[in-house]
Amino acid sequence: MDVDRSLERLVERCVDVISPDELADRLRLGRPLRVKLGIDPSGPMLHLGHAVVLRKLRDFQDAGHQAILIVGDFTARIGDPTGLSNARKPRSAEEIRADMQSYAEQAGLILDMRRAIVRYNSEWLAPLSFADVINLAGKITVARMLERDDFTKRFASGSPIGLHEFLYPLSQAYDSVAIEADVELGGTEQLFNLMVGRRLQEESRQPAQICMTLPILEGTDGVQRMGKSLNNYIALRDVPEQMFGKVMSVPDTLIMRYYRLATTLVAAECDRLEAQLQAGDVSPRDAKVRLAQEIVATYHGPEAAREARGHFEKTVVRKELPDEIAEHRLASDAEGVSLTKLLVQIGWAKSNREAQRLIEQGAIKVDGERVMPARESDSWNGKVLQKGNHQFIRIVKR
Repeated sequence: MDVDRSLERLVERCVDVISPDELADRLRLGRPLRVKLGIDPSGPMLHLGHAVVLRKLRDFQDAGHQAILIVGDFTARIGDPTGLSNARKPRSAEEIRADMQSYAEQAGLILDMRRAIVRYNSEWLAPLSFADVINLAGKITVARMLERDDFTKRFASGSPIGLHEFLYPLSQAYDSVAIEADVELGGTEQLFNLMVGRRLQEESRQPAQICMTLPILEGTDGVQRMGKSLNNYIALRDVPEQMFGKVMSVPDTLIMRYYRLATTLVAAECDRLEAQLQAGDVSPRDAKVRLAQEIVATYHGPEAAREARGHFEKTVVRKELPDEIAEHRLASDAEGVSLTKLLVQIGWAKSNREAQRLIEQGAIKVDGERVMPARESDSWNGKVLQKGNHQFIRIVKR
């Protein structure tokens, strides 16, 4: 085995690797490494931001190593004690397992799930006694916990920090001990937790895991990290036309970052494209069209990518209606319904308030024209509703 070449491939695109020398030593052992990735079961939607670290886990799989997905179902039942106003609510075991099934299906677009191991950390955390928890807590100092960025800021500002919050990184770190991880992957914001896992393994007389972090991918707004709550995400489940259109909305300043983090293009090809962009040999729009095709082809195939491009050119560039439009059959006694209620009925809004907001933002068109918030119709039959640039639906009577 060429350790240097394998090492170069495995650390590519990583921000932190602690440490490359230790990883090289493990590779020289010639055995499959146990590579851990913790899964936050906060919902079933995976997006391109999640794909960054999943693709690195696939790199390890392709190199012959064992991928282990750890589902944090134990802590998810309690909730997320972050001290923030938007802390997650506790979730039931049934909700978590349903999400995990969906997660595994989506992760299978990147990973070989037949060769992956999925474990739930309730297996080893639920049986711990209070004495076990006290013993575990004794292995990490308060000073070490306060090194975590959010704890540091809150402590300095006098904001309260619950003792139970210290148990979260400790619990996540114990996962590494339980499965004897060789490597743990995560986003850059997870480095502290990964390092606590490394520390606990040393205390447990295990070889300390190598900690590897990947960049955080910004969303389509070009500012904040990609996330469903911010509505700036590109989901792996998005239909090809919608995925293509979302990629085309990414700011030009992020074109190369998306190429490097969201596609399978090798670094040398990305470098060539970046040089062409800087020299003006390739326009940002052409680079973005190729980017959108690369991403759609990755998750839906080349033919779907070509069709998605054609749809974009037709509906966005030429502002024509797509060749095929889904239909929503309206009950005959609901003809006079307001547009707000109609958007809820067809599933484009979860509530009247959200529908009203979409209309006020100009995100909704009826027969190609933006509408006033109070818009009603005596007859919606035959009208085409459009949400953004990529969603169309024709209203018909039953």
